[in-house]
Amino acid sequence: MSDNKNKTLFISDLHLDTDTPVILESLLALLHRQAAGADALYILGDLFEAWVGDDDQSDIADAVAAALLALSQAGTRVYLMHGNRDFLIGEDYASRCGATLLAEPTVIDCYGQRVALVHGDSLCTRDTAYMAYRKQMRDPAWQQAFLDRPLLERHMIAQQMRQKSQEANSQKASDIMDVTHQEVTDLMESLEVNILVHGHTHRPGIHTIRLHESIRGSDEAVRIVLGSWDQKAWVLEFSPEGYELKPFAHPAAAKVANG
Repeated sequence: MSDNKNKTLFISDLHLDTDTPVILESLLALLHRQAAGADALYILGDLFEAWVGDDDQSDIADAVAAALLALSQAGTRVYLMHGNRDFLIGEDYASRCGATLLAEPTVIDCYGQRVALVHGDSLCTRDTAYMAYRKQMRDPAWQQAFLDRPLLERHMIAQQMRQKSQEANSQKASDIMDVTHQEVTDLMESLEVNILVHGHTHRPGIHTIRLHESIRGSDEAVRIVLGSWDQKAWVLEFSPEGYELKPFAHPAAAKVANG
């Protein structure tokens, strides 16, 4: 555990579902190994493929909650941020995980660096149809009306919504579903940060950008994009010495590769 002291981890876009046992295995391995003893773990949205309410019981949700709670009880702070798939995660489930729900955006002090955190979908403003959809889904009145429906009905609605989303995305230009540069710079300048971490776009990378105004003596900024876990696990490791965005092979894939 001492190797992980003074280290903070960031992940997003696992999209856990009954069809993703390999990804669940990767997450549990991460929590037991890389995250053990770390200062904090931030999960920046879309931990689950869908979330229709904290009252929905599943083996996957139970396994994740138990593992995150064990990590939290061992001394690693755990934080959850809503994504566009699991924006209905509530305080009940967060409590089961020993986690704190984060507002969006959130600015943290990470070893002396001011770092802004968002899921990332709020930055994709060129996709006007999605932004209208997002506004409705994040409306508290809509959410409460949805949660008041029977559980089975909520599952049916969620499935229909996923299908419509997949159909709509297949007809959109790729660049429209990426972040808008102006939105990124405006957000960073308003929050007075030089580092932004987000997921959502499934386009992992570290991008150096120029701000229109200087933040703490520099107009240079960094946008770090977390990767989705569909092909491999992506983890951002942040320490006092710097940061590194790392891909890891899923345990099952590694077993196959090693014969």
